[in-house]
Amino acid sequence: MTKSIASYAKLFTALLLSASIIFAQPAAFAASVVPVATVAVAASQEDGVPQYKQFLQEKYNVKLAGEITKGQFINAIASVLKVKPSGKEVVFTDVKETDALFPAATALYEEGILTGTAIQGEETLTNVVAISIAVRAADLKELAYTYPAAKVNKALSAINVNGSTLGTKVAQELALAVDTGLLPAEFYANFKPKGIASEQLINTLAGKVLITKGLYKQYIGYVNDADIYNKLNSAYKTSDIIDAPKLQKIVNTALEQELITGYSIKDSRFEPNFISSLELSYGHSNYNHAVQLIGLLRSEGLNAKVQFEPKTSAFVHLAEWGNPGPNVVQIANGNYIAYAKEYDLKFEFATVADKAAFDAVIEKYAKKNEDDQTSLIASSWWQPLYYSATELNGYAQITNNQITDADSPYTVNPYSLNENSEKVIAGLKAIDPDVTIKPVKFWVDLPFFRYLHGESK
Repeated sequence: MTKSIASYAKLFTALLLSASIIFAQPAAFAASVVPVATVAVAASQEDGVPQYKQFLQEKYNVKLAGEITKGQFINAIASVLKVKPSGKEVVFTDVKETDALFPAATALYEEGILTGTAIQGEETLTNVVAISIAVRAADLKELAYTYPAAKVNKALSAINVNGSTLGTKVAQELALAVDTGLLPAEFYANFKPKGIASEQLINTLAGKVLITKGLYKQYIGYVNDADIYNKLNSAYKTSDIIDAPKLQKIVNTALEQELITGYSIKDSRFEPNFISSLELSYGHSNYNHAVQLIGLLRSEGLNAKVQFEPKTSAFVHLAEWGNPGPNVVQIANGNYIAYAKEYDLKFEFATVADKAAFDAVIEKYAKKNEDDQTSLIASSWWQPLYYSATELNGYAQITNNQITDADSPYTVNPYSLNENSEKVIAGLKAIDPDVTIKPVKFWVDLPFFRYLHGESK
């Protein structure tokens, strides 16, 4: 081969995850960034009732609307916490073992979220009962019960409630909800402990429980945050090559057999848990590109939540290309498997229209079409990769033949054209019959789709 190492690196790194395409052209899998993901959002951008409702319905098939009963809320909390009864005998005075509410009520009772044997599932949910259940479901009750009377009274003065009219623990739970933001300020006005809980409050409490338990969305900030670049830099600097020996043994063999041309490794602990219809993923290897991409979106009026997801990419480096550099493993034919650090930026847009607008922005400002092209952001690729779990106009569907290991948080992701997926899976199963593979179809931008068909530009 006459191509230089630099030219191959430029092409292959830019083409990142094109893993399991079955054709001879080598593909590259650039690297992964391992940041510490934290939820940090400006108050004005914080999710509210509409987002909580959408999340509950799309992720858990839970819909809390209209006048909600205590039983409905019990079922909802059991669903989002994914708790099940242990099988030990539990006897309620008003719920039979054959009743539909029994499993959820039993599970919450065993978790200490429900404390009495009278469930009263048919009763309309009141503010104070909803808040007590939420405080316990959020694992905050021990903190609540540390509150002395003076601290309770101080907190409850914000909602103009006299704690002495409530039981000690109920007053402590309500005070805790005020102090921690479990009960947001927009519900303070005219708050009545025994009043009927509104649909807005109940969905907010369910959302706050998810957030406190780490079950809601995970992201480093918003595109428009003043400190988003600090967070991005911190995430990038704390990243490194991901090592998953058990899974890599399988896919490295597949690389040697030319069953696949590359793969990526990701850490599921950084999964943002965004709403699929609003989420878009964008992969790259260059940090400055990420910085400029955030600025580009801001300049185009496209705000979104941002999660920085670690990724390590692997591809075959031919011996004739010369020194492969660090982070390589030599294989039997003298070639190398090279590992590179890359990242995915995950975005959750406010609307599907904003998500759809992303494509035109990348096409204009971040897709290379000529060797010496200007007016692009730094390190733009010939064939950028961005993708959606849901269908989008102007995108094409491919398959991630995702490999998982029950004993680790890592996933290996060899991509293929849909028509090649069965062959890839059969080949991987031949290497390790016990391997767990889940083919996941998703939609990629057309430049990357064309790359999978052999176009280098």
